[in-house]
Amino acid sequence: MRQGQRRPAVPDEYDEPTLPLLDRAYAELTAEFAARKPDEPVVTWYKPEETVGFWIRRMAQETVIHRVDAELALGEPLAEIPEDLALDGVDEILERFLAYGSWNWREQFAAVLPAYASEQVLVGAGERGWLVRPTPDQVEVAEPAADQPVAASVRGQPVPVLLWLWRRADGGVTRAGDEAQIDLLRRLLEAATQ
Repeated sequence: MRQGQRRPAVPDEYDEPTLPLLDRAYAELTAEFAARKPDEPVVTWYKPEETVGFWIRRMAQETVIHRVDAELALGEPLAEIPEDLALDGVDEILERFLAYGSWNWREQFAAVLPAYASEQVLVGAGERGWLVRPTPDQVEVAEPAADQPVAASVRGQPVPVLLWLWRRADGGVTRAGDEAQIDLLRRLLEAATQ
């Protein structure tokens, strides 16, 4: 490249327009999923679930979040996200990205994990809940027991909670309790989703 020339934003690796390329790639991906059983073993980065089903879930969640990114970038209203898909996404980010990620890729979380075990934060999405507790070694995520005391909570309907966890929107969630614990959760989520 000569001085003053700009590098293209996306490398031009394909000789086909973007939308047909997207359509072709989607058709290939869905055909691959249709040809396999969800419980068929495959390699994943999440060792507890090395199945085709993991990738079906991951691609659905990845598509939702990047669709939201595109809508936000264009200033468009967000298209509907089904509640069950949002709940699944909340579970995925907390269990797989945050809890598993903090244990499996500690170096990514080292600067954010607390020096001593922190208080629990309840993340509530609709009728479901997750207890999140940062420790010096990892972030623990568990199901809450009835009336279990927590230092703080973040609650809302599944879609706003999903968007809050992915740091795409702040509206639609209610924050209560120790703001320092909620801020720690946000910093940990940032480390989990970089």
